[in-house]
Amino acid sequence: MIIKRGNVVSHTVAHEWGVGKVMEVTPLRATIQFSDGIIRKISFSHYDILRPADRASYVAIPDSVPVVKARVTPKRQKKIKQPAV
Repeated sequence: MIIKRGNVVSHTVAHEWGVGKVMEVTPLRATIQFSDGIIRKISFSHYDILRPADRASYVAIPDSVPVVKARVTPKRQKKIKQPAV
């Protein structure tokens, strides 16, 4: 499948995400806003799990709802040094 800006796609494994609209495409990944309100970046090596979806099935997120960006890796916790006694 050729991924380009404006395409409406669905993820074949993560059905709970809903249908997504491709917002940006770079040589390494595509940025897709899914119906669940989360913007996800899909690596080009995983394009084969995306399928074309019906344009009418995409539900845009209203402007009043803040968009949440998914964080793939957890943020590292800083180590706190204990004072020497």
